[in-house]
Amino acid sequence: MTQVNNLLANLPDASTAEVFEALASAKGVEIERIVSHGQSSPEIGWYEQDRNEWVMVLRGAARIDFDSADSSELGKSAELREGDSLNIPAGCRHRVGWTTPDFPTVWLAVHYPPDQDPFDEGF
Repeated sequence: MTQVNNLLANLPDASTAEVFEALASAKGVEIERIVSHGQSSPEIGWYEQDRNEWVMVLRGAARIDFDSADSSELGKSAELREGDSLNIPAGCRHRVGWTTPDFPTVWLAVHYPPDQDPFDEGF
C-alpha cells in the first residue's frame, strides 16, 4: 500500500538520546530518520562505518567533526543547516559535534555500500 509520510511530523522525544528510525531498506541500502535534541557524540571514540552515509538536515542544525587523519577531502568539520547534505565515505572517522539544543534536529540518512557511488550516472 502506498502511504504518504511526513518526516517532520510525530517526532519522537529525543531529549535524553538520539532516536533512529528505519524507514526503508533493500539490497544493502538503509534509509533512516534521526532525531537529535542537543546531543553530541562522546569526546572519545569515533563513528567509523563500513558503508557510505549520505545525510541531510531537514530541520535544525548540526556540526559533524572529522578525524584529522581522515579529513583531507571534508575538512575538520562541516556545519549543516536546514536543507544541507553531506556524503561521508565508508571508513571516514566522524562524530556529531553538536545539534540544536532548543528544538529537535531532524536528519535523513542513507547508508549504502562502499562500492556504489550515487553520484555516478551508472548507479
